Amino acid sequence: MMRIAGVATVTDETFATEVLAAEGPVLVDFTADWCPPCRQMAPVLADIAREEADRLTVVSLDVDHNPETQAAYGVLSMPTLMLFRGGEPVKSVVGARAKARLLRDLEDAL
Repeated sequence: MMRIAGVATVTDETFATEVLAAEGPVLVDFTADWCPPCRQMAPVLADIAREEADRLTVVSLDVDHNPETQAAYGVLSMPTLMLFRGGEPVKSVVGARAKARLLRDLEDAL
C-alpha cells in the first residue's frame, strides 16, 4: 500500500473515528496501488498535508482494501479527493491535479 509522508492511512474500521468524528475538515484521498494518477498525487498531498496542517487534515484510503467506505460514498474513479466537514462530504474532486488547482477547488469548502 502506498504511503505518503504526513498523510495518515484510514480504513473501513477507522473511517468513522478519523474522518467523520474529526473536529476540523478532513481531505480523504481515495486511492489504489494500481492507479498511476494516484501516485502522481502523492507529492501534492504530502505538500498540502504539511502546508495546510493548521486548517486541514489529509488522510488516504486504499479502495482495494476498504470496499465498504468506497461503496458508501459512491467512489468509482481514482483518485477521488473528498473533503469532509462535520461528518459530511462537502466537496469532491476526481482526478489528478496540480497543487494550486486543488487548493483553489477546495477553497470555498474550507
